[in-house]
Amino acid sequence: MTRQKESPPPERRHGRLVLDVRPGERMVVNGAALQFTSRTSVVLSTRARFLFGKQLMSPDQAVTPSRRIYFAIQSAYVAESHERPAFLSIARELTNEYIAATTSAKVQASLEHAIAELEADRGWEALQSVRLLFAHDDAMLGVKVG
Repeated sequence: MTRQKESPPPERRHGRLVLDVRPGERMVVNGAALQFTSRTSVVLSTRARFLFGKQLMSPDQAVTPSRRIYFAIQSAYVAESHERPAFLSIARELTNEYIAATTSAKVQASLEHAIAELEADRGWEALQSVRLLFAHDDAMLGVKVG
């Protein structure tokens, strides 16, 4: 995939989404994990829940409160419909714990916004709201995530 800052929206052509993918890249589409062995373009011609590249977080990367929330939201976003409620519940619980633990009104508002987006079935927007908190967590906790 073309690497740019914070993964801009992929190219859209006539209602279709075109993704350029490099060898070794990973993607999750509607809960299915894909890994590409060669450079290719993928065309999504119907609505799909997907994440790719740096948008995908593995469980071992969820080392701060915001990253754990991101991982839970990510799981809810790409999961099959019958699995979503459980991940939404985990995301709510982690978010409530973080809101109770922080004194930052800005962080609290961002977290509340993220959960509202997720509950409104706007998982992509929820992920972006939480992603903005990574730097805050890193600074507050002295974490260096590569």
